[in-house]
Amino acid sequence: MQSVKNKKAVILFSGGLDSTTVLAIARDAGYSCYCLSFQYGQKQTVELEKATRLAKESQVSKHLILHLDLDKIGGSALTDDIEVPKDRDSNDESIPVTYVPARNTIFLSHAIAWAEVLNAQDIFIGVNAVDYSGYPDCRPEFLEAFSKMANLGTKAGVSGEGGFTIHAPLLKMSKAEIVTKGLSLGVDYSKTHSCYDPVKGSACGRCDACVLRLQGFRDAGLTDPADYISSS
Repeated sequence: MQSVKNKKAVILFSGGLDSTTVLAIARDAGYSCYCLSFQYGQKQTVELEKATRLAKESQVSKHLILHLDLDKIGGSALTDDIEVPKDRDSNDESIPVTYVPARNTIFLSHAIAWAEVLNAQDIFIGVNAVDYSGYPDCRPEFLEAFSKMANLGTKAGVSGEGGFTIHAPLLKMSKAEIVTKGLSLGVDYSKTHSCYDPVKGSACGRCDACVLRLQGFRDAGLTDPADYISSS
């Protein structure tokens, strides 16, 4: 990616492994980063504590946390009274109950709105289509369709002021490649959080997010520095 020093970018930022790597990639490319996080009714609110601390340490231009009531809609183990699945069969291709209905569509819509106000044309998101849990909103087809919609339905997109570009630098990377990339950029993964079902801030080691993360570090020949109550 060419250097774009001081050009503004909105970074969808959860404080997890993927979004923290994306933030490091955008900063390394020279973007002035505006991090956007959400308190959306998720049960694992420790991620917001991590995101706040990481954004401050990274000296981003601004860190905005928006409040959404997706728990009132429910339908996900992350927002509703539904048990988070553990030790799921890796060959199971069904969409798991940890999928939050339309979450990336909702998050990207807010990112576009903020970017329009900031006069920023670039939005970064940490979706991955290789090592992921089967979520439909992590696929390249979704990102392409959303980008077209964003540029058709905004003042910035239709007025000639400059349209939006959705960047997903991790899209085709394995989790091991993501970890290796982040470490090369100085990411301290001990400060990130990925678990769907933490206990007193410690990762469970058995949900989909933990299993993928742990496997990524193993494939990279490394040990995950995050705090786990158990590991697999």
